[in-house]
Amino acid sequence: MEENEVARALAALAQTLRLQIFRVLVVAGRTGMTPGALTEHLGVPGTTLSFHLKELANAGLVTQERLGRYLIYRASFEHMNELLGYLTANCCQGTECLDRMVASCKD
Repeated sequence: MEENEVARALAALAQTLRLQIFRVLVVAGRTGMTPGALTEHLGVPGTTLSFHLKELANAGLVTQERLGRYLIYRASFEHMNELLGYLTANCCQGTECLDRMVASCKD
């Protein structure tokens, strides 16, 4: 994952409602949710939801699929995992973080 993709994803998640939308879609899993279900769950107007879904999609964090007359939105787990991998690639210089934290507490 390139830095500009990381920055775009983090910028998209830096807005409270978009973060909430993304987290709800992560919980929904591969089933995803329709905009109507998201609107009902989050209590936001459809136009507001639509704007934020577009921003998340532009950042690669959500996907959209048409099933008949319904749109289904899903968290892009692949993109999310790439983002998390990028953020933690050099964590604790390649050692287990928990082991390092425990060792530093003993000092």
